[in-house]
Amino acid sequence: MQKNPREHSRYNGLTSLEPTLPASAYREADAYRLDLEAIWYRSWLMVCREADLAEPLAFRTARIGSQEVVVLRDETGSLRAFHNTCRHRGSQLCQESEGRLKARLLTCPYHAWTYSLRGDLVRIPSKSLPEGFNKDNYPLYRVALSVWRGLVFINLAEDPDGSAEASFDSASRDLSNWPLETLVPGHRLTKVMNCNWKIFWENFNECLHCPGVHKDLSRLVPIYGRGLMARHDDPEWARYADNDAPEFSGGLRAGAETWSRDGRVHGPVFAGLTPAERAAGQTYATSLPSMFVVGHVDYVRTMRLAPLGPEQTELTAEWLFAPDALAQTDIDNIVAFGAQVLEEDAAICEINQKGLHSIRHQAGVLMPEEYDLRHFHEWVRGRHAALQPVKMTSADSAR
Repeated sequence: MQKNPREHSRYNGLTSLEPTLPASAYREADAYRLDLEAIWYRSWLMVCREADLAEPLAFRTARIGSQEVVVLRDETGSLRAFHNTCRHRGSQLCQESEGRLKARLLTCPYHAWTYSLRGDLVRIPSKSLPEGFNKDNYPLYRVALSVWRGLVFINLAEDPDGSAEASFDSASRDLSNWPLETLVPGHRLTKVMNCNWKIFWENFNECLHCPGVHKDLSRLVPIYGRGLMARHDDPEWARYADNDAPEFSGGLRAGAETWSRDGRVHGPVFAGLTPAERAAGQTYATSLPSMFVVGHVDYVRTMRLAPLGPEQTELTAEWLFAPDALAQTDIDNIVAFGAQVLEEDAAICEINQKGLHSIRHQAGVLMPEEYDLRHFHEWVRGRHAALQPVKMTSADSAR
C-alpha cells in the first residue's frame, strides 16, 4: 500500500474509465518472461544490506528469475557482484546462499577454474591451453552494483542507467533523517506468496481494501479506514480542507506514535526526526520493482520482493533498530503488528490471483481511488515498450 501524502490542491482520483492490465499478464509464462526481460533484468534491485557483507570475503547469492548472482566483499573491502557462473562451461560457482570464502579466490567446483575476487581469471588446471587462448578474455560476468543508504542494489543490464538512488519513485519521501546505515536487524520474515509480483504492488498502491482486510491498521491510521490513502483522494476533500483530524488529513490516530500492537513506541525515538515526520507515523520510499522502505519514529522496515514464477513471489521483510535500542525495545509488540499486516496482504493477494483464472475475465476496471495503480500499469507498459533485444534466450529467462 502506497502511503505518500499528496501535497497539492486538487483531487487525486481518476475521472475517466481505465482498464487494468490483461488477466493474462498475471498468470501466463510468456507474460512472466516479458516481465523478467523488460523489468527485472533491467532495473536496480535490492539484494541485501551492506552490513550483511561486513567482513572481507563475505558473500551472498541472489536469484532473480533464472539468473543467479553472487555479491561479495573482496579483500580490499570493496563490494562486487558477478553472475554465479564459471566462464569455462557455465558451472555454478557458489552453492551456498551466504557465507565466507575460504580464500581470496573464487574456484569453480567442477574443473577448478579460479578467479580473483575482482573477477579476473587467474588459474586454469589444464596441462596445456588452446592456441590463441588468453585468460584476460574470460573474466567473470560482472554485474553492476550500487549502494544507497546501506542497502545493496544490483542491475543485470550490461550498461545500466543511473544508480540505485535514481531508481526511487518520485513520490518517495526523504529518509535522510533516519540513520539507515547504522541500524541493525531485530527481526526478519521471509514468505512465499502464491501470486504474481504485480499483484503485490497493486495492493500496495491502494487502500480500498483496507477497511475490510486491515481492520487493526485502519484503526491505527483512520484515513485508511475510509478506503483512502491521502486527503485529496476524497472527491469532497475541500469540505474537510481545514479539518486536521487523522481521518481526513492522514497520520496515526490520536495518541498513537508508531506502527505497533498498541500504537505506542517501545524503545528510543530517532533523535533527528522533524515534528512532521514524527506526526506522520510512517514515511515511505519505493524503488520498483524490488523494494520499499518505511521510516517509523522508533524503527525502520524494509520489504524486498523477488519473482519466483508467474504466480509466485518471495517477500523478505526486516525490522531495523538502532544498535543500542535492541535491548530496550519490545520488538515482539512491533513485529507482531507489521507481520499481521503482511499476512493479511499476502492472503488477499493470493485470493486475487486465484480469481484471475476465469476464462471470462479478460481485464478489470480501475476505480477513482486507484490512481496509483494506473501509474504502476503505465510504468509496466512503458518498460515493456522500451524492451530491446537482450543477450539471452527465452529458455535462459524462464525458470
